[in-house]
Amino acid sequence: MSVLVTGVAGFIGSHVARALLARGEAVIGVDNFSEYYDPVLKFARLKPLRETKGFSFLEADVADREAMLGLAERHGDLDRIVHLAAQPGVRHSKVDPYIYVQTNVMGQLVMLELARKLGSRLQHLVYASSSSVYGANRKLPFAVGDAVDHPVSLYAATKRADELMVEAYVHQHGLKATGLRYFTVYGPWGRPDMSPWIFAKAIHEGRTIDLYHLGFIKRDFSYIDDIVAGTLAVLDQPPPAPAHRLCNLGASRSEDIVHVISLFEKALGREAKVELRPGEPGDMQETAADISATTRDFGWQPKVTVEEGVPLFVDWFKGYNRL
Repeated sequence: MSVLVTGVAGFIGSHVARALLARGEAVIGVDNFSEYYDPVLKFARLKPLRETKGFSFLEADVADREAMLGLAERHGDLDRIVHLAAQPGVRHSKVDPYIYVQTNVMGQLVMLELARKLGSRLQHLVYASSSSVYGANRKLPFAVGDAVDHPVSLYAATKRADELMVEAYVHQHGLKATGLRYFTVYGPWGRPDMSPWIFAKAIHEGRTIDLYHLGFIKRDFSYIDDIVAGTLAVLDQPPPAPAHRLCNLGASRSEDIVHVISLFEKALGREAKVELRPGEPGDMQETAADISATTRDFGWQPKVTVEEGVPLFVDWFKGYNRL
């Protein structure tokens, strides 16, 4: 049997595919090498996967109905889907809103149609949602039972739309599906538009880091190895009957951004230059995951603290960039 992993050249997708292959699974990877950030990094992530037995790859857009629905015929042993392909980035959703609807909403719909086409063959559909769906909520930590009716960015709205579409398809077509609300994932092979890469690059080059909300920002930084372990734990335990579940996957620790920057300073041996700026519309000032339900239902708990994870990321960052 085989697992479809969309966004396989992406940060989380490449790690998930590697972990599946390492335990002997056959993996079908899909990616379109979007130019949102340098595709060279995506090709580098994909290279070791393509050299691994059991991996096959299709270059395609998840919103391409013909290509995606054709997987049902081309891969008769396909029985699970891990749908991670998405257009990320809260601020970029103000610049190019159309790509967010095309990739995150239409792409999700096409995946749901593939799931429907697979029918009883499909054991489990696991897909990426986001902590951004919690939007303007002030109650912390965020729990899956909290109301999520007030997104503060288009990106968040598209991820919430994804959840609602899955709910409808589960009700109408009897799917077994789980949405994963990821919290600020970081680590080796991370995205260059995310804060860990931005911090490391700016500190190394002696450039200024802009800190919004005057530096009063807290994030639940989740190390990639923990997130992969959580994703696979969920994948391996589908609902016993048709259902749609939502799970938080985060470190369950809200880290002060100033403290995180100090860890980068220590790991790089250089002092950061920081400029405080007011917040921007769409930014969330604090995130924190309530993972009690995920731990109860799947036996998963994160292990890597930010004090351990930042040096690991910096070591990879320096090696990858030949610093």
